[in-house]
Amino acid sequence: MAQIHNLIRIHGKDTARRLADDADRPLVDAAAAVLAAENPGLSICFSGFALTALPHRRLPDGMHWHRKGHNLTLTLIPGSSPDPHGGVAKVHTVPYGPMARMILLYLQTEALKTGDPTVVLGASMRQWLLRMGLSVGGKTAAAVKEQAKLISSCFLQFVFNPPGKPERKLNDAIVRNAIFMPESDQPSLWEDSVKLSETFFAALKDHPVPLAEPAIREISNDSSAIDAYIWLAYRLHSLTEATPVSWAALHRQFGGGYKLLRQFRPRFADTLRKALAVYPDAQVSMDDDGVILYPSRPPVPMRQIG
Repeated sequence: MAQIHNLIRIHGKDTARRLADDADRPLVDAAAAVLAAENPGLSICFSGFALTALPHRRLPDGMHWHRKGHNLTLTLIPGSSPDPHGGVAKVHTVPYGPMARMILLYLQTEALKTGDPTVVLGASMRQWLLRMGLSVGGKTAAAVKEQAKLISSCFLQFVFNPPGKPERKLNDAIVRNAIFMPESDQPSLWEDSVKLSETFFAALKDHPVPLAEPAIREISNDSSAIDAYIWLAYRLHSLTEATPVSWAALHRQFGGGYKLLRQFRPRFADTLRKALAVYPDAQVSMDDDGVILYPSRPPVPMRQIG
């Protein structure tokens, strides 16, 4: 993938598109957009989401989601809504897909930038969605409202099992109050706020991962690429030597929805290329055994946080 970035820097986007390999040619525009960003904005994510992830597709209502990463396990428990007529409560599914990830990125970024767990939605969220290349009407608005409801009601648990250390748990809701999304998408009506739970906000402050906003924009509709990019942003800058990661380990972390490793491997290879296209400084190679991660500069300097 470094070849694409070098081609763009030396020859420009159009020539790079002609010279790139068939597999990389579709990624030239995304790579060029990130390289062209003069002052990349900052997005922030909790490190737990760098080692585990939400589901990519809708699960059956009431089904719990479990995902195991490196020394870490994520469990999402869906919430429910009371029946306004006094009947049986409606049990939801858990948050899923790219829009759930984008909403969570917005909430985490704004909370950490301001140092306040209460995040104002209003016009600022609308503007951010537009800046990320997402419309705020039609199907996108429906997806935002659905995922906001699911985030508001679900319960999250991270279990940390570092070698030689006591087990630690984060058990809490993500937010304290429901994220209200009005029927109209007029900016003047988006005047609500939401408060991150104290536990989740404390964990976010202690373990933030800086991300480049232009990179997120280019992959905003691809939940797999978002997960891979966040993982790389977390892992690469902390390495001191080349670190192999097996295909089996990658399957455990990223392979939700793929029962067999042979089904997962080619799809993740494509996903990884997409994530690397928007992370120019990432040094990663793939071979028959898995991927090899090399020490790399973070997408955004850590000093920009706070």
